[in-house]
Amino acid sequence: MLRQYELVERVLAYAPDADEAMLNRAYVYTVQKHGTQKRASGDPYFSHPVEVAGLMTELKLDQETIMTALLHDTVEDTLATTEEIERLFGANVARMVDGVTKLSKIETMTESERAAENLRKFLLAMSEDLRVLLVKLADRLHNMRTLHFIRSEEKRRRIARETMEIYAPLAQRVGMYEYMREMQLLAFQQLEPDAYATITGRLEAIRAAGEGQVDAIALQIKQALSGAGMRVEVAGREKHPYSIWKKMAERHVSFEQITDIMAFRVLTDGEDECYTALGVLHRTWQMIPGRFKDYISTPKLNGYKSLHTTLIYNNAMRVEVQIKTQDMHRTNEYGLAAHWAYKQGGGQPDGQVGWLRDLVEILDASSDAEELLENTKMAMYQDRIFAFTPKGALFQLPKGATPVDFAFAVHTNLGAAAVGAKINGRHVPLRTALNNGDVVEIIRSRTSEPQLSWLSFAVTGKARAAIRRAVRQKERADIAVIGRKLYEEIIERLPTKIGKKALAEAIRRLKFTSEEDLMVAIGQARVSDRQVMEALVPGSAAQLPQGEEWPQNAWPRQQRAIAVRGLSPGAAFQLATCCHPVPGDRIIGLRRPGAGVEVHSIDCLQLANGVDADWIDLSWDTRTDGAVGRLRAELYNRPGTLAEMAGIFAKNHANVVNLEMTQRENPFHTYLVDLEVRDLAHLTRIISALRASDAVAQAERI
Repeated sequence: MLRQYELVERVLAYAPDADEAMLNRAYVYTVQKHGTQKRASGDPYFSHPVEVAGLMTELKLDQETIMTALLHDTVEDTLATTEEIERLFGANVARMVDGVTKLSKIETMTESERAAENLRKFLLAMSEDLRVLLVKLADRLHNMRTLHFIRSEEKRRRIARETMEIYAPLAQRVGMYEYMREMQLLAFQQLEPDAYATITGRLEAIRAAGEGQVDAIALQIKQALSGAGMRVEVAGREKHPYSIWKKMAERHVSFEQITDIMAFRVLTDGEDECYTALGVLHRTWQMIPGRFKDYISTPKLNGYKSLHTTLIYNNAMRVEVQIKTQDMHRTNEYGLAAHWAYKQGGGQPDGQVGWLRDLVEILDASSDAEELLENTKMAMYQDRIFAFTPKGALFQLPKGATPVDFAFAVHTNLGAAAVGAKINGRHVPLRTALNNGDVVEIIRSRTSEPQLSWLSFAVTGKARAAIRRAVRQKERADIAVIGRKLYEEIIERLPTKIGKKALAEAIRRLKFTSEEDLMVAIGQARVSDRQVMEALVPGSAAQLPQGEEWPQNAWPRQQRAIAVRGLSPGAAFQLATCCHPVPGDRIIGLRRPGAGVEVHSIDCLQLANGVDADWIDLSWDTRTDGAVGRLRAELYNRPGTLAEMAGIFAKNHANVVNLEMTQRENPFHTYLVDLEVRDLAHLTRIISALRASDAVAQAERI
C-alpha cells in the first residue's frame, strides 16, 4: 500500500504546484473515516481508496481527481456526508465523489434494479464530469485485482459479469485499452475458469517450445524497417487468453486453428512514417486480404488511431501488426486519461462526448432497469462499421446496424420520421444490414412514427430506446383518449356540473400527479367509475346499482363511440386476429385492466369470451389508413391460377401481407391471404373479383 508521503511525492513529481496540504488532508480523512474497517483480503479498508489514488497518479491526473479517488468510498461506507466533503475539499470534489458513490441499497429493489439505478446515477454524473469515469474505472480495476479474496463464488461471478458487460466496454469506449484488457482477463478467469486454465496452459506450452520466438520475429520486423532507413521501436506479445477465447467463440474454431496469437507494435516518429512502414512490411511479407484497417484516416469514436495489418510469417504463421506514432500509442493505451494531464486542468476533452450524449439519451428513454441495462450494453459494443451520409458525414455503428440505427445515430428526429432508405443509391428495406463504407440516405415523412416492429432488427441502444419511448408515448396518448371519453360518460351521470376545481381535488384524492395520469388510469381500467365518481362528488357512487360500472345513457352512438387510431401492435388499440376488422365494419372494444383495447367486429364469435372485460363502443377514425383483412380462397390446381389471383390483388391495389397454403386436395388448393385494404368496400370488391375469376372456385372473408 502506498504511504502518505509516497502518494504526495508522486503527484508533486508531475504537478509541482499541487496543494500538498490538501492532498495530505484527504489521505488522513479517508484513513480516519474508514478506521478499523477491513476488506475481504484482511487489509485495512482504506488501502483500497489509496491504491485507486495510486492508479490515478500513474495517469498523471489532476489534484481534484486524486482527492476524489481517496474519498470515493467515504460517503457510501462511513458516516461522512457530501456536505462535509464539500466544506473540507471543495464543490468539485464533492460532486465527483457523489457521482462515484453508489446509491444506498434499497431492500425493495431487485439486484438488477439496484445495478441499473447505480449505473443511471453514475452515467449522469459522468456526463457532467468525465473524471468521474476515470475514478470509477480505477476503482473497478483494483476491485477486480482483489476479487479472488471474496469467498462467495456467486458474488465473484456477479461482479465479474458486471465488469465484462459494463466497465470493460466503458474502458474500451474511452480508449483505456490497458484497463480494458486487464478487466477482461480477470473477469474471464472468474466466469470461465476451465477455459482460462486450458488456454493459459496451451500458451505456456507454445512459449516453452518456441522460446524467444516473439523476440525473434520482433527483431526481423525491426531489421526490415531499419533496412529501409526507418527509425522505429518494435515490441511483441502474445494475445491474452480472453482475446483468444473470444476469437475461438466467434469463428467456431479450436485453439489449434487460431493462427494469429502473436501481435506486434511498431512505433514511428510521425504519421507519414506509419504508411511508409506499412509499405515496407507488405513488400517483405505477404499480407492477408481483408485484414487491413486504417484507423488513422478514420479513427475510432474513442480517438484510437493506428494501422492494422496481418502478415504471413515464414509461409505459415499469421502475425498481427499495429503501426502507430509514439503520441498515438500513449493516447491509445490511456485514451481519455491522456486528455486529463495535470497541466490541462478542467473541461471536457474534445471528441470524447458524442457517444456519451447517446448514453444520456438512453437514460431518458429507458423505462425500467432491464431496459436501461440492455440498451447501455448495446451502446458500448466495440465491433464497429463506418457509414456515410450523402454529404459525406461519417458515423460509426455496431456490426449488424440497419438504416434505422443510422437514422437515429444522425438525429433522433430523423429516426422517428424514417419511412425508407437508400444504400449506395438503391432502395432497400429498413431492416437491411449496413456494410463498411455504405452511403445511407434516409427517406422520411412528416406523418411517420417509429414502429414497434423495428425492435426486431434495430441493434443500437440509442435506436431501441427511442423506439420504445415513442411507442410508449403514442400508447399513453391513445389510452388517455379512451380515458377522457369514459370520464365524460362518468360526469354525465353525476348530479352536479364538474369544474376544474372538482377535477383537481379528485386527482389529489386518487393520488395521481396530473390530469393525464388520471385519464390513462381510467383508460387502462386501473380505477373504476365508482372510484372516480366518489372522488369527484363524495357520496355519488352510492346512487349506482351494485355491479353497474358503465351505464348506458341517452347519447347517440356516434357521440359516445371512441375513435380507433392506434392500430399497431402494442398500442392502445389492437385489431383482433380472430375476426380481422377493417374500416367499415361495426366494431366494439374489449378492455381488461392494464392491457390495451382489443378491437373486434360486432359479429365476432370470440366476443362470447369477453364477459370478464369492459365493453367499449368504438368507431373508425377518419384518419385510419386501412387495415389487414383475411380471406380464404380455393383455387383450381392448374398452372397460372395463383398468378391470376395475384393479378386481381394488384389490379385492385391491395398489398399481400401474408400468403399461406392450408390445404392441397385435387383439384383444389386452399389459401389463406392477409391483405392490406382501405376499408370494407375495398375488401368486398376484391372478393367479388375473385369469385368472378375462372381460376377461383370459392372466396370468402374470414
